[in-house]
Amino acid sequence: MSLERSLRGLALGDFAFRAITLLFAFLVLLLLAGIIIMLVQGAMPAFKAFGWDFITNETWDPVRDDYGAWAPIVGTVVAALIAMLIGLPLSFGISIFITEMAPQWLKRPVGTAVELLAAVPSIIYGMWGLFFFAPFFAKHVQPLLVASLGDVPLLGALFQMPITGGSSGVSVLTAGIVLAIMIVPFMAAVMRDVFEVVPSVLRESAYGMGATTWEVIRNVVLPYTKVGVVGGIMLGLGRALGETMAVTFVIGNASKLPTSLLEPGNTIAAKLANEFNEADGLQMDALIAMGLILFAITFVVLLLSKLLLMRLTLTQEGQKT
Repeated sequence: MSLERSLRGLALGDFAFRAITLLFAFLVLLLLAGIIIMLVQGAMPAFKAFGWDFITNETWDPVRDDYGAWAPIVGTVVAALIAMLIGLPLSFGISIFITEMAPQWLKRPVGTAVELLAAVPSIIYGMWGLFFFAPFFAKHVQPLLVASLGDVPLLGALFQMPITGGSSGVSVLTAGIVLAIMIVPFMAAVMRDVFEVVPSVLRESAYGMGATTWEVIRNVVLPYTKVGVVGGIMLGLGRALGETMAVTFVIGNASKLPTSLLEPGNTIAAKLANEFNEADGLQMDALIAMGLILFAITFVVLLLSKLLLMRLTLTQEGQKT
């Protein structure tokens, strides 16, 4: 009898545990649905007023109630791409050094330093970027870029000295560099943890066959961990797309489309942070519409990353069989 009660209690507890976890899962879906509904409802007046031209129009004039999201969209994408171009090689190098090349006494200090960088608030990065990095960039880096790349065909157009606003160093390129510094700790930490799960026997077997360190990394570590590496990259890209305060400090917050990486620009997140509290009427609707666009960009990036991860997983399983 006691055994039957015990089994009945276990079954009841198991049912309750499943019900609670199912409730939590549906709660996440409800929150996501609520966010989407709020954004769509708030954005509809802006899209009704401007149509799809709202996405391609770069004008932002609160006086005439004429709004377009093209300049912040371009600034968001360009700043994130710059951050990834700089941050991805750095993250990969740091994680490889910690897991494969660093002496034992150096692994822990470097790993701790990376984790501390991830814990620094974004507003601190923004203050550092505005008061230290931007003036340094304007004085030492910007003239060098203009002198060395300004006359290169096609590429030189991206490195032209701005007519106004260039002396302070705030620009799209500055924002991208600061974003790169911010996302490096996250990507490096994920890649480091992923690289550390590679079985030691695989590494030792490769070294025993005469492989160099680079050959072990290329032929053993990366194929074994490519799914996790892609996940870490997408985590960094998502952080770069949605970063607000640090970008607000160093991008210049210009309501026009920059023609050079050295000119001030804007991002969707920075635009929302600067104007949302004081916005009203159609301007508020336009800001919510830009929030919906940012959500859509993030969703597309996440969807593409999931598809890529599924493809890599299927390829990895096919190779095993």
